[in-house]
Amino acid sequence: MGALTRSKLFWPVMTLLALLVVNVIVRPSFVSIRMQDDHLYGSLIDILRNGAPTLLVALGMTLVIATRGIDLSVGAVVAIAGAVACTFISEAPDPGSVSTVLIAVVLAIAVCLVFGLWNGFLVSVVGIQPIIATLILMTAGRGIAMLITSGQIITITSAPYKLIGAGYWLTLPVAILIAGVMFAATAALTRRTALGTLVESVGINPEASRLAGVRSRSIIWTVYVFSALCAAVAGLMISSNVTAADANNNGLWIELDAILAVVIGGTSLMGGKFSLAGTLVGAFVIQTLTTTVISVGIAPEISLVFKAIVVIIVCLLQSPVSQRAPHRRRRRPAALPSPSGVAA
Repeated sequence: MGALTRSKLFWPVMTLLALLVVNVIVRPSFVSIRMQDDHLYGSLIDILRNGAPTLLVALGMTLVIATRGIDLSVGAVVAIAGAVACTFISEAPDPGSVSTVLIAVVLAIAVCLVFGLWNGFLVSVVGIQPIIATLILMTAGRGIAMLITSGQIITITSAPYKLIGAGYWLTLPVAILIAGVMFAATAALTRRTALGTLVESVGINPEASRLAGVRSRSIIWTVYVFSALCAAVAGLMISSNVTAADANNNGLWIELDAILAVVIGGTSLMGGKFSLAGTLVGAFVIQTLTTTVISVGIAPEISLVFKAIVVIIVCLLQSPVSQRAPHRRRRRPAALPSPSGVAA
């Protein structure tokens, strides 16, 4: 049992289960899933669908943090992705065509990848600290999104675009399927190839990795581009779900939820070892916690305080001090007499 409680996933999983139990107590129908119009509906499905954008952003954030970095610009990149896609669709001659939506999606992702390259350039080439380098885009990013949308909320009615965040396929929300595919692909790349080891080596000791022949600059550049890719897809999901691009509110504070999900999952902010499974659990802890706050009826003005308290408790339970087993003082064995009768 001691080894189980020392696992980094133990307390996040226990927290998730506890939140689910609280929701079941408050509303017994919470775990019920029904089939309607060939689609699955229920509170658990809603948690998975609404938590998909947070999971995607946290997925990219995990690899960035594993290299001793941080990406505060993901919320702004989310807003930019939605702004680019919705603006292009609204100005297209045929907003409802599949080709228009595909071009808009590719264009939005391409623009966001450029911003990921920018972050990677500032961190790996210029040498600016990650928190400062990404804070630049965090500050200016929403202004860029406002410029793209001309300061307006761009509302669209394109059915193909709405499928990304609110559509269904094989009875499941498309957002869940997209997040699942990206999570599986990331896990395969980082655990079935040398990429994960290289990322961890850069995070543990960048100088030693460089001397060992690892191109740390390329690795750092790669994780920031991947973080921008995840944020771009999350931005498409969010804007698709609300069928609008709101530069002020789309992705607002999602970077904080992503960082919390990574930390709850057991990945250290000091870099090195990372856990994608932990990030998955952490993202759904954050989303389930949000749902629990609403179900219990906690006032909106204090819901963030309740959320912070739960996160602090989980982090304290995961801390090395709390996981360290108490050392028992061993009694020294009595000295044996020597053959001459004198105590040894």
